[in-house]
Amino acid sequence: MFFVSEAKQTEPSVFNTPLQQMVYEMFREKGVKFDRVDTDPAITMEDCTRIDERLNMKTVKTLFLCNRQQTNFYLVITTAQKPFKTKDLSAALGISRLSFAPVELLKSVLGTDIGAATVFGLMLDSRMAVQLVIDNDILPEEWYGCSDGTTTSYLKLSTAWVINEFIPSTGHTPKFVQL
Repeated sequence: MFFVSEAKQTEPSVFNTPLQQMVYEMFREKGVKFDRVDTDPAITMEDCTRIDERLNMKTVKTLFLCNRQQTNFYLVITTAQKPFKTKDLSAALGISRLSFAPVELLKSVLGTDIGAATVFGLMLDSRMAVQLVIDNDILPEEWYGCSDGTTTSYLKLSTAWVINEFIPSTGHTPKFVQL
């Protein structure tokens, strides 16, 4: 059975990645309220079902893609329930041939492993190499559920805070699409 802790409003006692530490330092500095659970390593969207139940919200699906030359990068955020087809995203962006970025690029560009891609990886993108793409269907949600940069800790945050405060603070301008 997949383990999910009780919800808490505290940061982890030990940080597993530099990105995870950056996330909670930012929360402290900005006074961001959050709920968090610790879990077994969550890799699939099916793993997120129990996380969603515990935190009473819906985890977003966060994907890292690139063009064939691996020179243009896209962090795509959509609803967890929606099937994802690169063809649909390519059409929405007017770009041909997007594919999932290699694991090495996920680690070097966003500072995460497979299953831990998160909007917070944008804090590491000082070169502004990543285009943030947000599916319009996440905007009406009150809560934004995502990884804290690990596969073992998940957050519940205000969607309005993520969209209106966090993302602008990174300098990234999201492209909103209907997937």
